Amino acid sequence: MENKKEYQVINVAGKLAKGFLRNPLTPVLGAILLLVGYIALNTMPREEDPQIAISGGAIIVALPGASPKEIENVIVNPLERKLREVQGIEHIYGMAMDNVGIVNVMYYIGENREDSNLKLYDKVMQNMDSLPKGTMQPIVKPFDIDIDIPIVTVAFYPKDQKTVNDIALFNVVREIQQKLNSVEYVAKTTLKGARKAHYNIEVDIGKLSAYHLSLGQIMQAVQSVAIDVPDVKGRTVDNKLVIFGVKNAIESVDDVGDIIVAQYMGSPIYLKDVATVEEGVDIQNFRTAEILFKDKVNHGEGDEGHVSKFSDQRTQITLTVSKLAGTNAVFVADDVVNVLKSHDKEFDRIGMGYIITRNYGERANEAVNELMHHLIITIVIIALMLVFALGWRESIIVTFTVPAILAVTLFTAWMTGQTMNRITLFALLLSLGLLVDAAIIVIENIHRHLHSHGVEDKEMGELLIEATDEIGAPTNIATLAIILTMVPMAFVGGMMGSFMKPIPYNVPVALIASLFVAYIFTPYLSFKLLKKPEHKHTHKKDNNEGSK
Repeated sequence: MENKKEYQVINVAGKLAKGFLRNPLTPVLGAILLLVGYIALNTMPREEDPQIAISGGAIIVALPGASPKEIENVIVNPLERKLREVQGIEHIYGMAMDNVGIVNVMYYIGENREDSNLKLYDKVMQNMDSLPKGTMQPIVKPFDIDIDIPIVTVAFYPKDQKTVNDIALFNVVREIQQKLNSVEYVAKTTLKGARKAHYNIEVDIGKLSAYHLSLGQIMQAVQSVAIDVPDVKGRTVDNKLVIFGVKNAIESVDDVGDIIVAQYMGSPIYLKDVATVEEGVDIQNFRTAEILFKDKVNHGEGDEGHVSKFSDQRTQITLTVSKLAGTNAVFVADDVVNVLKSHDKEFDRIGMGYIITRNYGERANEAVNELMHHLIITIVIIALMLVFALGWRESIIVTFTVPAILAVTLFTAWMTGQTMNRITLFALLLSLGLLVDAAIIVIENIHRHLHSHGVEDKEMGELLIEATDEIGAPTNIATLAIILTMVPMAFVGGMMGSFMKPIPYNVPVALIASLFVAYIFTPYLSFKLLKKPEHKHTHKKDNNEGSK
């Protein structure tokens, strides 16, 4: 018999197929890919939107007694000129007011925040000697968008305002705030609408004029005693420690009223002579908030008869919680909610309640899960289409390649510090139709070879290697062309470029992974699942020739 010449592999596709076709580690590699993808899916930080690096800050410089024009000429304009020397600054906005100048700085999107803050502070400190005499120490306040946006907001309110007043509510919420600060990956907590305990002083302007006093004198007199007096420590001659304390100057309403504000005709003028002092909450805090409770009132039959009506409103304190950059919003939000739930019995005993008005972690989780659900639906649709086009075995082979490719892509994104968000998953959905192209091309060529003339003379492994190697070059070129169409998106600047950056990062990775998965696992699975068809007419012809 004539020995048939063995097929010579010329393409990387055929080399991969030949190397992994009978390799016992190929199924192990497939299992590892799926495992690392599952780990990446469950451990990647989840967010609703991708994080965008925004850097900037404000420089506040006070010059008491200066007019806005003077502030502009001697503080704002010179500071703006110096800040222009810093590389990476996009916009500078200066404001001049009585006694103070403020210069706001915005860096280009994508600039490193820590480096930008350091450059801003360094440039201000370098030019301290050029500030005019009498200028106070400049205050540099950098923007920190990573922790300034809360992921959880909680509204605390009294169930009965007669039993829980504003001060008691504030004290309880402040304790909860302290506990939430110790939760892992919680960056910052703030209170909005809190009303603290205060001594309120209402000055009678008529009496003030009668005694020839000013509000400035009242303020100075109160401030002079409204400080903590420290304990005094010392040692005696025989080396004994002496500790004694001074009683606080203000401990009650009477103490505030007995403050001496001035002397008139040799007699002291007390604060209670010109003002009324009461103990209560901060009446000058205009940033209070209220919570409204809505009830349905029945005015007729059916659902249309129900009318929403606000039946009650109560004061509330909003507690905001922010997370550290790059951490999982879902985990942090769940930890915060668990801390709140652990105090439910205490809240019921005190007579206060709370409503979670914002849960960014829950929204991020829902967005990710919804896109993953759509991803699964798309994979199922592709599998069903392939069943009718090629067969159920071929459909199984192609369907396996999709989660394997996504696993490689997710693991790569996880290792490069990306987060799981809507744009990351959108990139996967966008490339899903392209991911199966390579696998479909390989399996279709294998299917063609299996049903071609003379297939019974070829060994199954050789057939699979040849079928894979044939389509290697055109498939590589086509995939490279698609990748090149995505690369320019990585160079888009501004807010939109940073927002859409996961697409040019993840789509090329997914397409390259699709080639390797198609060349490695499609021939291997075909070798295990597919068989050469039997050509009955050929066998019949051979039998007839043999009978002759």
